[in-house]
Amino acid sequence: MRVWSKALIGGVAVALTVAGCAGSGSSSSSSGTTTAPPAGPRTITVWLMNGSAPTTLTDELNKEFQDSHKDVTVKYEIQQWNGIQDKLTTALASNNPPDVIEIGNTQAPKFASDGVLEDVTANVNDFNGANWLASLKASGQWDGKQYAVPFYAANREILYRKDLFEQAGITAPPTSRQEWLDAIGKLKAKFGSDPNFQALYLPGQNWYTLLSFIYDEGGDIAKQDGKKFTGSLETPEVKAALDFYKQLVDVSGTKAPKDADEQTPEQAGIFGQGKVAMMVALPWEVATAAKSDPTIKDKTSGFPIPSKTAGQTAPVFQGGSDLAIPGNSKNKDLAREYLKLITSDKYQAQFAKAGMIPGTSKDVSALQADPVNAAMAKASPNGKSTPATPGWATIEAGQNPIKDMLTAYLTGAKTFEQATKDADDALNKAFSS
Repeated sequence: MRVWSKALIGGVAVALTVAGCAGSGSSSSSSGTTTAPPAGPRTITVWLMNGSAPTTLTDELNKEFQDSHKDVTVKYEIQQWNGIQDKLTTALASNNPPDVIEIGNTQAPKFASDGVLEDVTANVNDFNGANWLASLKASGQWDGKQYAVPFYAANREILYRKDLFEQAGITAPPTSRQEWLDAIGKLKAKFGSDPNFQALYLPGQNWYTLLSFIYDEGGDIAKQDGKKFTGSLETPEVKAALDFYKQLVDVSGTKAPKDADEQTPEQAGIFGQGKVAMMVALPWEVATAAKSDPTIKDKTSGFPIPSKTAGQTAPVFQGGSDLAIPGNSKNKDLAREYLKLITSDKYQAQFAKAGMIPGTSKDVSALQADPVNAAMAKASPNGKSTPATPGWATIEAGQNPIKDMLTAYLTGAKTFEQATKDADDALNKAFSS
């Protein structure tokens, strides 16, 4: 999950037999039908993922919820990402699922289209809807309705060595693509005699970085027509994005493989060896790099991925999590109250303190104290997610065709026309699966 696409681990879910199950719980539903909740003590079961909400947050939240709801117990269970797809598939198809679940933002369209999540369109305002992150809001929508609520997110930025920048005469972080290229030139002029030096570490399959360039050019990886999605890589905008990516690879002196992503090998470990000036990464990769050299934490800062337009940040891929109510929940009234509390400014502020972008609050002031987190926060309003189609599950579970496209183009194995056509064909096959 640290790649922050919230990938569908465990493979593509099997088709669910869900006719009539969504909205069949015993309490109020978004359709307006209301039945009395059960009398006596009740238990609400909440599944959140390992490493998501800080313990201080969940302890305080669950106590407040129980204190304000007489005879209600919160059964809080931490789930592991490994195997969660299959576990959720089974639970959501049962008659006794949990009442609140956390799902990856790329998982949400699959479960929403399967009809196993409660429609919460009527409750958006109750869940701080005016402040939702646009990227996570889109991931929780299906067929014009809202089935999942933003929880928290993160996006990539450029981590850089302050000391190396200073020695190379770079007085301020780049605020445009051209300034970024100029900084690479200065770093190479200063340190290029070292055969192990890399001004920028950029593997050939870092497709999250490519997405920023595509978005910045005004393109996208797919277009939507109602429920139908089709690949849209065969465009001048994608050509410009690929060419800039290739330019970075060619001029930076990166020694990263062209046929692997940022996890193979782990780029933070390479950065921690002290011979890399920049990498496109998530904020917490600083801590990973510091395992090799503890002093690197104080030497590292960050700046947003710059736009081709001077002074602007490029749009970024935003990964994260949503919250949802299973359609077969027996405690939908309590689930809605729980979502109302966890999406409040009070608890969302704790995500910012933990170094995450809050999903339902625009207050990111807690991120400003750390320059690395501040850079992530600055780019977050321009965040976008992958296409909100159930077919994305096939891509997450298999080989991403955008990675293959990158490698083919960077190595010259395919022309732009052939590389993008093959990728579009693979995307369309996945979208229709």
